[in-house]
Amino acid sequence: METKAPSRTVKTPGPDHPITIERNPARIVVSIAGRVIADTHDALTLRESTYPAVQYIPRKDVDMALLSRTDHSTYCPYKGECSYYSIPLGGERSANAVWTYEAPYTAVAEIKDYVAFYTDRVDSFEERAA
Repeated sequence: METKAPSRTVKTPGPDHPITIERNPARIVVSIAGRVIADTHDALTLRESTYPAVQYIPRKDVDMALLSRTDHSTYCPYKGECSYYSIPLGGERSANAVWTYEAPYTAVAEIKDYVAFYTDRVDSFEERAA
């Protein structure tokens, strides 16, 4: 017997729910337990509606070996299916500390192959002037 996944509502950003993505010229350094997890000059700043801006960091600049994929997932009608990683070095508070849209919707396609961090689940999230 085949089960169908529930259909997902897909929404397009617009004046009522704007989303912008732009290159961040700053250097972003993320660390936990004395280890640098991410260090990039190629972050993207995503601004969505009234939410705080989020820095998306290219996977190539993240030590993915320090992350552990989890079964947790969420859905955003503007961005798509979201997968999560924990950071074992950070212990319990770093559970599901990193998220990524591996197949983002067209409107936010630029964030494919990028990850974002919950800044309160790491020891340091620095945005340094370029």
